[in-house]
Amino acid sequence: MATSPLNVQPSFHARSNSLPSRQHPITSQIDENMNRLRASQSASTSSSLVRHQLNYLQDLYDSVDMLLQLPLAQQSLAQEQQRKLVEQLLDGSLMLLDACGTAKDALSQTKECTQELQSILRRRRGAVGLANEVRKYLTSRKAVRKAICKALKNLKHMENKISKDGETGAMTSTLKQVEAVTISFLESLLSFISGPEAESKSSPWSLVSKLMHQKKATCEEEEHKTNEIANAETTLRYFVKSGSMKHAENMQNVLENSEMCIQDLDEGLESFFRKLIKARVTVLNILNC
Repeated sequence: MATSPLNVQPSFHARSNSLPSRQHPITSQIDENMNRLRASQSASTSSSLVRHQLNYLQDLYDSVDMLLQLPLAQQSLAQEQQRKLVEQLLDGSLMLLDACGTAKDALSQTKECTQELQSILRRRRGAVGLANEVRKYLTSRKAVRKAICKALKNLKHMENKISKDGETGAMTSTLKQVEAVTISFLESLLSFISGPEAESKSSPWSLVSKLMHQKKATCEEEEHKTNEIANAETTLRYFVKSGSMKHAENMQNVLENSEMCIQDLDEGLESFFRKLIKARVTVLNILNC
């Protein structure tokens, strides 16, 4: 799965007279949180890692909130010469919120279909009824993937625009770097939710056998390879081909794992979504004072 690295570090040139200083404890904390996010991208993407990254992102925006409360920071953003840059940041925050909304909708839609499949399996309506519902699930996933593809294009456009930005003040430079690392995380998250665009070229029956009989991870290495949403989709694709209820119980387990993964991601994303809104409102208030 292709994901955008989180180590994007735009070359912003800060003016020395733009405050607050980079040595301020809060800006140092922001740098530390961004570095944690960038470093975490060195590992293979997994549900466990994405959840950790969501926590890092929330910590980052808590630090941003503290920075925006500083009188010196507010004075810097309120300067007339900074207005255009601040308005660009506000425009960018709208696009980040849109991307979050796409991710939330994708998780919600996939969760709803997953729960319906679990219900059918519990009622044991047979292979035909289940196959019809699985096809609905796969159609829904196709629509989800289309929406995610559009969101990823928008994020890539933002990323390219940031890399071309010229000289900024220290305050707006910090906020642009936060924006850049947020874009990279959202690209990774959306790609994780989207999963594979096509069926694996591996032997379908060897793959589904591996998925069906896979035991719970017994070590951290195995945990970091997991994408429960993709596993569920792959399993369901090959069920449609076989039409067999032989592995119904194992299929239920795969769906349950997917639902738990979705629930965890949705909760973390909702918390981050609120923090992103709060940061935007704070900047708007500073600009309108």
